[in-house]
Amino acid sequence: MVMNSAVGFPELLPGFRWYDIEVDDIRIRTAVGGTGSPLLLLHGHPQMHLTWHKIAPILAKHFTVVATDLRGYGDSAKPDGGSEHINYSKRAMAADQVGVMKALGFDRFRVIGHDRGGRVAHRLALDAPQSVEKLVVIDIAPTATMYARTDMEFARRYFWWFFLIQPYPLPEKLIGADPDFFLENHIAGQVKIQGSVDPRVMAVYRRCYADPAMRHAACEDYRAAAGIDLVHDAEDDDRRIEAPLLALWGARGTVGALYDVVETWREKATNVQGHAIDCGHSPQEEAPEEMLRIISAFL
Repeated sequence: MVMNSAVGFPELLPGFRWYDIEVDDIRIRTAVGGTGSPLLLLHGHPQMHLTWHKIAPILAKHFTVVATDLRGYGDSAKPDGGSEHINYSKRAMAADQVGVMKALGFDRFRVIGHDRGGRVAHRLALDAPQSVEKLVVIDIAPTATMYARTDMEFARRYFWWFFLIQPYPLPEKLIGADPDFFLENHIAGQVKIQGSVDPRVMAVYRRCYADPAMRHAACEDYRAAAGIDLVHDAEDDDRRIEAPLLALWGARGTVGALYDVVETWREKATNVQGHAIDCGHSPQEEAPEEMLRIISAFL
């Protein structure tokens, strides 16, 4: 593994250091701050690691916080999707994160995953159970569950689950006509507390989403979720996450409205608790103080 220093965002994550860590020839942009037990933070779509900027510096008072850009997102590498979109399977994305943590000297750690990052964390906890001490998933039900129970209301609210999986290059070309419009409307539709996304962070989201390679990678991520990930999930249908799991969701969002979130995770894990937070899809940006109160007690 190769680890090189990288330029970061010290004004948003004070005290953190940035690295490009190569895991099996995939470069993963990584921010590291604090001391103590290791805690891995995994973002969702269409964000990158700065989504954690309101809580990561506080968590870093008690943990060694590692916040990465998932492969395909932010400033990480954006490999070709490969056959059946295998290179954006949650199995491949989770292996990246295990490699990053090993490069930093951590064999066992806690994980918090939001949105797509929560799906990567789910797979990580199954594929590398010896690595995961505790797991927090934010505003998701398990992927296979959500697809299996899809109805018209879910399709209306989460249309991109069905748009982004369309064959290349349809979604890429349509989004490419006005990436800022798609990005900003996507986030605005999910965030329920107005003004909660820092303009400086939104500017970085826009910069990353302006890259056609990232937009393609995001589509590949969703295509994998609707294909190879479901195959992997079916193969592991009789397995359960062993680590204690905390599920959080936005009380004003879609997941909590359409699913019994805790029960969906009790179908996948042996030790589950859950809480709703008064916000939309992104509590780390919308309600950071409440989120910190809950996850600190759990972690």
